[in-house]
Amino acid sequence: MADLHFTADTATDAEAAAVDALVGPDDAAVLFETERLVRGGQARRHERRHLLLPVLHALQAEIGWISPGGLNYACDRLQVPPAEGYGVATFYEMFRVDDPGHTESVVHVCVDAACQVADAAGRIAVLEAEGKHVHRSPCLGQCERAPAVFIQGRGEPDTVPADATDVFEHRQTGRDQSQLPLTHWLGVVDPTSLDSYRAHGGYEALAKAIELGAEAVIAAVTESGLSGRGGAAFPTGIKWNGVHDQTGRPKHVVANCDESEPGTFKDRILMENDPFSIIEALTVAGFATGAENGWIYVRGEYPLATSRLEHAIAQARDAGLLGADAAGSGHSFDIELRRGAGAYICGEETALFNSIEGFRGEPRNKPPFPTTHGLFGEPTAINNPETLINVLHIVLHGAAAYRSRGTERSPGTKLYCLSGAVGRPGLYEIEFGATLRSVVEQAGGVQGNLQAILMGGAAGGFVGPDSLDLPLTLEDAREAGTTLGSGVIMVFDDTVDMTPVLVRIAEFFRNESCGQCVPCRVGTVRQHEVMVQLQTNGSLAADRVQLIDDMARAMADASICGLGHTAAGAVQSALKLGIIGGTQ
Repeated sequence: MADLHFTADTATDAEAAAVDALVGPDDAAVLFETERLVRGGQARRHERRHLLLPVLHALQAEIGWISPGGLNYACDRLQVPPAEGYGVATFYEMFRVDDPGHTESVVHVCVDAACQVADAAGRIAVLEAEGKHVHRSPCLGQCERAPAVFIQGRGEPDTVPADATDVFEHRQTGRDQSQLPLTHWLGVVDPTSLDSYRAHGGYEALAKAIELGAEAVIAAVTESGLSGRGGAAFPTGIKWNGVHDQTGRPKHVVANCDESEPGTFKDRILMENDPFSIIEALTVAGFATGAENGWIYVRGEYPLATSRLEHAIAQARDAGLLGADAAGSGHSFDIELRRGAGAYICGEETALFNSIEGFRGEPRNKPPFPTTHGLFGEPTAINNPETLINVLHIVLHGAAAYRSRGTERSPGTKLYCLSGAVGRPGLYEIEFGATLRSVVEQAGGVQGNLQAILMGGAAGGFVGPDSLDLPLTLEDAREAGTTLGSGVIMVFDDTVDMTPVLVRIAEFFRNESCGQCVPCRVGTVRQHEVMVQLQTNGSLAADRVQLIDDMARAMADASICGLGHTAAGAVQSALKLGIIGGTQ
């Protein structure tokens, strides 16, 4: 039990104040026996532990790292074993447990695919020459303005550079999106004003949902054919009905805003420019499922989205749209926001639950499924922001109107994140069924000669120029051996050396694997090693190519979560297309 001992390190007054501001008065009855923390009862153990992630953020922001004294104090206040607190603090990309030796802000520069080919290395060199403290970061969710930068403040708020915070103008593409369900308010409604949102029709969907009743709302969502937009495409109505049918226990609805898939930035744009829609839609979800507890888990590298959502929650609460009688519905519902800290795996729903609860963000085995045993072991519906906002349109206009767009098996519209060698990188809302060629053309077309397109992000796969006429539907993508995933369409021209891109993708999965299961922990390391061999030798022996296929099969068959299932997709597709070196 030595690893549970507190050290002699103590927090500074500033560190203690940062923790106390979140935890409240020091009234916890903490008992010690030979310096070992003793806690009683399951309920008591979790009473405050869910504050661990916010507390670690507060400590990191206070002095630029999480000191042993600060961590001791936090664990004492939250009744968390010190070894477990340390394990959580070291799990996340944004936290430091070693003194960095300086008191300056840290500049994170993305080195993943979109930024890699946009000369992230050159931007890093310039920043370092200016004396900045640079951290080479995985995807920052700003692929449309590559190379991306995020500034992690010390004693001041986190930011992105001023030239990267322009409000999204959806009409800049020359297309009329005023009638589209997801983007019609972007650039129109003031994202900081509840009055502006309501003046444009905001909260009409919640009023309609209350009028219809929970069962009718779930029926409409089910009939619409709405599927999850985070990548898994699970039917939303089935998920909501599963939670609705649970009785006798607290329930939760969660907005999974932790988009960390390289190439994806759609949710960031929604959160920054239409936060009230997410709040309203999550409230509709709470009403329909009977959940009183709403949670928004937003990725830590999104400071503007976080502040906009926090402001929107506060305004909605002040207006009576959240609380004991939310919007006069007779239903109690409120929302808490949790900020992630840089862990791709926390986009997986059960890893996200663990993160909120104050544990390492490691996925759980299924079954049981979240609809019965989700957050805090209670019934939970978790949805992507894009999925949630679709519900507002369905409630207001009905399932038939929603199904009038798209195809029979893929109804509605989809948000696509266009980046790389296109004329106008950005966010595009397109009906399901449009061809890949037409979507790329709406983004200004390919700049240069097309080499390949990465579909669905790093967890997706590459397609070649002969796939431009592929209809973008869930079923057509599946039949073509690719995926729409989270809506990534990253275009590469023929000037790009794809081998370093694939080396970085393999490195990304090696770094982001939580290490909990052997197939993924070992497979992602071996895959990266093979890609480095390819980069060094210019080609691969046949047995190395076979090794990649064997590892991919093992990871797909035996990994706990989707990271292992999809970690080899991009590498395998690139080898198949011949955009990286062949066999010796």
